[in-house]
Parts: sequence; structure tokens; C-alpha cells
Amino acid sequence: MIGHRFTEYIPEKDKKKSDFENLLDVFMQLITVTSGDVSEALSWLTNLDRQYGLTNEEYGIGDFINDLKAKGYISEDNQSGEIKITAKSEQEVRKSALEEIFGKLKKSGKGNHNTNFSGRGDELSTDYREYQYGDTLDQISMTESIRNAQINHGYQDFMLTEDDLEIREKEFKTQTSTVLMIDISHSMILYGEDRITPAKKVAMALAELVTRKYPKDTLDIIVFGNDAWQIKIKDLPYLSVGPYHTNTVAGLELAMDILRRKKNKNKQIFMITDGKPTCLKEGIKYYKNSFGLDPKILNKTLNLGAQCRRLGIPITTFMIASDPYLKQFVQEFTQVNNGNAYYSSLKGLGHLIFEDYKKNRRKNL
Repeated sequence: MIGHRFTEYIPEKDKKKSDFENLLDVFMQLITVTSGDVSEALSWLTNLDRQYGLTNEEYGIGDFINDLKAKGYISEDNQSGEIKITAKSEQEVRKSALEEIFGKLKKSGKGNHNTNFSGRGDELSTDYREYQYGDTLDQISMTESIRNAQINHGYQDFMLTEDDLEIREKEFKTQTSTVLMIDISHSMILYGEDRITPAKKVAMALAELVTRKYPKDTLDIIVFGNDAWQIKIKDLPYLSVGPYHTNTVAGLELAMDILRRKKNKNKQIFMITDGKPTCLKEGIKYYKNSFGLDPKILNKTLNLGAQCRRLGIPITTFMIASDPYLKQFVQEFTQVNNGNAYYSSLKGLGHLIFEDYKKNRRKNL
């Protein structure tokens, strides 16, 4: 009988990379999972080496740790002995997440933010036209204009008139302000599935993408549990789940407050969550109901969704769950906001966010 024999698949090391670079890739993944705990990440790396033989006789984990210190990836407090990652490592983690999640899309040439409109902008195009009233001096192509003057009036008595001026078009590019909301309620690590680590990776990849390719865009990151607060991009590797409920209202209120201060016309909110709103703050007390879709909490959440729609702020919800009662809530929330919703697996989350980011930022001019 003809059949197939399956064996354990062990991917080969990248021969183009050094032993340090191969171990660094694994270390950066572990740093994300351990929320920036270097000691725990190195302990896991040592166990992985013992089990899978990541190192060899010439280069061991001790050599790798020494190189991490020498190359500025980690630092050690001489008094307390505590080891921490440096700003260089924080950037490397974001870069690693960008390559992992958006690598294939970048190679395909996607992600261009040009619009189909020309006008005042940043990027010079190959199109020329005659001067029109209202054009600015920086739009005038002096080389083309002088050539026109020489053709029209001759070389001896040089004269430059308005009819000689030629304008080089610039590509108009949109600018977008985005707020990324990340659910850090306890359910993000329940049921035997780590949902916070993929969410962190997506946030780091998106942050690195915006920083590198679209520096004029703004990206603010919010986490929400019982309350909501803003974090800096450099804090993402250290992000962890707390013993929190899900106060979606607080997250939306903070996101709207941030976007109100932005001058860009294109504004949007991305929300990564795995559950229903279960918490509301009233004064200094919390109103909680983790057992069901409480009408009091839901109505407040839906009202904020409708308010964002009136302000022209679409909300894209990435629901990392597929429960029917959760889908019903998300559908209703999406309808009142006129936004989008995706019921995503953790694996496809990054690609969905990238595509929606690219699409949404083109909507308004």
C-alpha cells in the first residue's frame, strides 16, 4: 500500500546568519513572550538549547550572553544584578515583529500611500504643466522654465515671462492619525491560549511600519482593562495581561480624546479584543458584570460607537474569538459606527490590520 511517512520537521538554521544572529532571533521572540523579562527569556533559551541543540561546542549560551552585553542589547545593574533590555533591543523587537508579520507584504510592493490625486505634496512626479495662478514658487521647475524662455525669446536677449513657467506636479499624500486599542483583560491569557503576545507583535510591527514608511502619520497606543491608559511604543515589549475586566468604554473615550487633538482629517481606531465589554466606571466605583452582555454597559459602548461615526472616526474591531453571542455584539457595534469588523485567528491578525490601515488612510482628502 502506497502512503506517506511523516517525521519530525526541524527547520535548518539560516546559513547566511552567524550563530549570534540565529540565537538573537529566538531571544527576541522570547523577550516578547516574557514581557521583557531577560532572566526568564535566557532561562527558556537555555532549556531550548538543551532540548534542540541550538548551540555548538564553539559557541554556547554563555558566549551569546556576553555578546548581548558587548553589542548593547542588554545591560546589567552592578549593584542589584538585574538584567534589562536596552533601547536597542526594544527597536530590534519591533523590527523582528515587522519582518515576521509584514515581511511578505513588503516584498510584494504593497503599502504605497500615494493617492490618485496630484497637487501640493511631498513626492515629485514626472508630470509637467503650464503655470496657473495660485501655484507656489517651489512648484516651478527652473530648468524647464529657462529652456522654454530660451526657445521662445532667443539666447541674446534673455527674458522669462509667465508663459514660460512650467510646473512640476507633486504627488498628494494623505496623512492619518491612528489609535490602536489593545485589550489586556484576564481573558487574553485564559482557555490555554496566549492572545496577548500576538497582539503585542502586531502593535510593534504596526508601530515600526508607521515610523519607517509613514513618518508624518501618527500612531497612539492604548491598553484597556478596568481602566484605559496610553502607553509609549517603547513600552510594548513589557506589556502583560492583568486581573482586569474589559472596560471598552474607557478605551473608546481615551481614543476619542486623543484623536480630537489631531489636525489630520483621516482618523481611525483599531481595537484588538477577545471579549465583550464587562466593566464601566461610575465616579470612583466600577460597575462590573462578567457573566453576560449587560444592557447598561452595552448601551454606553454603542453610544460611543455612534458618536465616533458622527465625528468621522471609523472603528475597526479585530475580534480574536468566534462565539455567536460575541459576534452579535460586534455586528451591532460595527453597524452603529459604520466601521469594519474581523473575526480573526491570531495567525492572520497582522495582515488584516496592515490591509485595513492602508485602505482606511486613503478615504478622505
